[in-house]
Amino acid sequence: MKKYYVNKKAQSNGDHEVHDEYCTYLPSSENRKYLGVFSSCEGAVKEAKKEYSQSNGCKTCSNACHTS
Repeated sequence: MKKYYVNKKAQSNGDHEVHDEYCTYLPSSENRKYLGVFSSCEGAVKEAKKEYSQSNGCKTCSNACHTS
């Protein structure tokens, strides 16, 4: 189980990336929203989509949920 966060700032393609607590690319505290504790990125991305419909897993830490 890991803590997951979503980047409040969209990427250039409009995606809000979902990161786990240990990700190298975890946004600064003011630019991220806590999503909760999940056993996988799938639940975290689903939670992120409640606020940001265009959410995507980070290619580095949540690759299983990353779509190009």
